[in-house]
Amino acid sequence: MEVILMERISKLGKMGDVVKVRPGYARNYLLPQKKAVRSTEQNRKQFEADRARLEEVNKERRSAAEAQAGDMAGLAINLIRQAGESGQLYGSVTARDIADAISDKGFAIGRQQVELTQPIKSLGVYSVAVALHPEVSEDVSVNVARSMEEAEIQARSGRAVLGMEAEEQAAEAAIEELLDEGAAEQVLEDIRSEEEPEATES
Repeated sequence: MEVILMERISKLGKMGDVVKVRPGYARNYLLPQKKAVRSTEQNRKQFEADRARLEEVNKERRSAAEAQAGDMAGLAINLIRQAGESGQLYGSVTARDIADAISDKGFAIGRQQVELTQPIKSLGVYSVAVALHPEVSEDVSVNVARSMEEAEIQARSGRAVLGMEAEEQAAEAAIEELLDEGAAEQVLEDIRSEEEPEATES
């Protein structure tokens, strides 16, 4: 099906482009959302007649979105969720959860604007893009943790607390293994022997 785009659509085209799309995509998304109209002679003439007005409206919306993006710059949200020892969530974090958390910060965001390809299913810090306008998006830091204390640690380190715990445990296990094998004593002896002055010939 051929449609005329009424706004820029990522990976499809810019306002005014006539593009071919799948009928289902047009009927279920583009046409109901008024992001496109059917490509007919009448619609093409109507678009050309309204082009200047539509471009002015788009420019105003883009300016407003750019201002909102400036206000949202550096925005970080914390989502507290239950998780198992491996860091897997009991459930998942969805685009709606993120949109609601951003809205709680004072920004009117709908779930369709959150560009999350798949739900978040484990603890950690994620960068998620929010589309404020077809030509403007802003990244938001989404910190998924089991408590506010863990969220603060993750925010400072930029990674999941469980990952840090696993590294610490591995380091401790390596030290214990060295001690068990008596390697620590050997290391100390090597150090002492290097520190002893070599005998000089008279």
